Amino acid sequence: MKIYKINFKSVALCVLLTLSASCSEDYLDRPTQDGYVSDNFYTSDEQVQRTTYGMYGRMWAPFFTKCFFALSEMSSGNCWSNVDGNEVIQFKLTSDSYILSDPWRSCFGVIAQSNDLINNLNNNAKAGVSPDVIKNTIAEAHFFRAISYFYLVRLFGPVPIIEDNLALAKNPLVNNNRIEDVYKFIENDLKYAAANLKAKVRARGASSENVFVSQGTAEAFLAKIYLYQKDYPNAKIMAEKVINSGEFALVPNYSDLFLTSKNNNEESIYSWQWSGAVNEYQAGNPSNVQYGLEILNNASYGAVYVPSNDIQEAFETGDVRRKESYMIYGDIYPGMQGDGVVGFTLDKTKYPSVLDATGAAVKKYVVGEATGETGPADNWASMSNCNYIMRYADLLLIHAEAIMAGAEETNNAAAKASYNLVRKRAGLSELDANTPLTHTGLFHERRVEFAFEGEYWYDLGRLPRAEAIDIISKQDRGSDYEGVKHYTPVETDFIFPKPANDVRKNPKLKEAPVPYVFK
Repeated sequence: MKIYKINFKSVALCVLLTLSASCSEDYLDRPTQDGYVSDNFYTSDEQVQRTTYGMYGRMWAPFFTKCFFALSEMSSGNCWSNVDGNEVIQFKLTSDSYILSDPWRSCFGVIAQSNDLINNLNNNAKAGVSPDVIKNTIAEAHFFRAISYFYLVRLFGPVPIIEDNLALAKNPLVNNNRIEDVYKFIENDLKYAAANLKAKVRARGASSENVFVSQGTAEAFLAKIYLYQKDYPNAKIMAEKVINSGEFALVPNYSDLFLTSKNNNEESIYSWQWSGAVNEYQAGNPSNVQYGLEILNNASYGAVYVPSNDIQEAFETGDVRRKESYMIYGDIYPGMQGDGVVGFTLDKTKYPSVLDATGAAVKKYVVGEATGETGPADNWASMSNCNYIMRYADLLLIHAEAIMAGAEETNNAAAKASYNLVRKRAGLSELDANTPLTHTGLFHERRVEFAFEGEYWYDLGRLPRAEAIDIISKQDRGSDYEGVKHYTPVETDFIFPKPANDVRKNPKLKEAPVPYVFK
């Protein structure tokens, strides 16, 4: 294999991220590319398969550690914080914020790794490597590149489409490409992935086999991409294809979704993998600290992001998701260890001031102190639970929305059936034959189902701007310290500014986007 020594002096794409430290756990480990030689690399199926492992988790860590929470949950009005990105609550985020640079470098790092595999793996793999393994690995790379661009286009709008790392190294001053071209590029990558990834049925229950993306994974994301582009017929077709395949299913108990022992269950379409056992910074899931109270994580701080008063009011009485989404005084979690005791009770007498900000703390993804169920915590109190990027409940609601096709309501039985499956698991009343599914009801259901999972901001972003602005302007974005606070975004607040440092290196990022020339 050829070894390329590249110096990216002025480049929006941080290829060096793909060479960052690896760790020993599966799905966090990947071969480094700055030290191998052609005689001893890509000589086995396992070596080739491991080239994508970092894209199942570790390479996303700069994005996920803090920015994922701030940009999605605080911007959307689901969370409040007085640190780590609190400027997004008031729509005062500037291009100098690390909250913007970290997702930018994570996503473009994954793109660089994907490009390397797509462009070079066929030539670099030795004769002993299975053609099927090569085919699947290249398809994985197309999938991960698509997911990277899906985040980038929703966060930053027009961005550069990069397919060739070496060409970028030679000419790092590149233009943004149009939003419609970025979506077309994503669609093409997902179609390639769907045509070339392995087809399989998810094991029921937690299984390491469920880690890996499949044909069904790519098709589920295609349904989502079509929905974002308002291509409702294709969104419906693709959602129904995946639903009818039987590959995925709802986990019967909502609470089981967020147990470490239930990682990679049948509902997981694609999740990021983490490990506290590795004990390296950004190898574990930081949610236990960013969301969890200090008494639940053995760290020196906790609950950086807390549920807003607005999201608390969104949950209906009797919704079983409430207790699994956020905790209030009096809540009991029998399997969770907190403050050294298994069977944690959030007792107001014992912990009188831990909920002062908004009267609640996030529970979702918070697993408490280390037990046999959670596995070990690392030195930063990060854990081994996965975080969902897409799960089957999302696909069901996509199916319902695709059938609605932009209408204010529908009585279509198939749309209501998909919607009702999600409602039924939540312990809530289902729509009967005479009660229509409404646009408002569907978006409300999406908000509470995926609260604190990094989804609602993107849902708001695809609504008509006037509707999204109206929703946000009515949210209580204040804390109990401040009282009720309302902030009204403007049109440009739904696309974040590109990181200032990258714009300084590549001034073309300030220019109008240009059409992409597809190969």
